[in-house]
Amino acid sequence: MADQSPDLIRASIEETRRELAFSVNDLRSKVTELTDWRKQLAENRNAALAGAAVAGFVVGGGIAATFSLFSGRRRR
Repeated sequence: MADQSPDLIRASIEETRRELAFSVNDLRSKVTELTDWRKQLAENRNAALAGAAVAGFVVGGGIAATFSLFSGRRRR
């Protein structure tokens, strides 16, 4: 490296800066795409609906069981 001229070193630094700027912009666009929840929901609508149905069933059953337990009404 000691035998490189200052112009070669500057050119290398500038090339590295350009590559880094490109990489950062590429990463930014990928992160934006992956965190776009509306797009993810649209692409996975059936899975989201199934998950919401299961969650509703579980929560509803838990609430019903809790009210039944505290109201003193028990099945025989």
